[in-house]
Amino acid sequence: MRRELITWNEVQKLIDHLMVQFDYEFQAMLMITRGGIIPGGMLAEAMGITHILTAAVDFPAESQNEETKLLIWPQFIQFPDAEMLTGRRVLVVDDVWGSGRTITAVKNRVSAAGGNPYTCVLHFNPYRNLFGTNQPDYFAASTDAHIVYPWEVDEGPDRVLRAN
Repeated sequence: MRRELITWNEVQKLIDHLMVQFDYEFQAMLMITRGGIIPGGMLAEAMGITHILTAAVDFPAESQNEETKLLIWPQFIQFPDAEMLTGRRVLVVDDVWGSGRTITAVKNRVSAAGGNPYTCVLHFNPYRNLFGTNQPDYFAASTDAHIVYPWEVDEGPDRVLRAN
């Protein structure tokens, strides 16, 4: 898969592109860890959202078979109490919608808690999407590449070393 390294300046342009798309005021933001923390923080600051929550989701890799892996139910490591979501318009933020499994699981759980979720990502990969014609409510760019964000450079298990 092709990799694309983007800069902080490009991230700011993506945030700016998202800002003009929002047609609602959101009463809460739910950032998906880890990828949604930085773009969510940038959006929350720009939008003046103060009711900020996090969700941590894991899809256990119990199966080595790629097809079977896609059928595994998510484990919610952290999720806000229902009363923090009920009756609120919630912007669910992640960095990328690849397969769509994580953000869709979070969206469905927000709905089950009585919230009104809207999904938002920096990048949408329609070629990896497992949910047919469903896509994020808001996204800044469409891509077929594996995006490497500036906060991932030289950091973490999937780090990409900066060329000198």
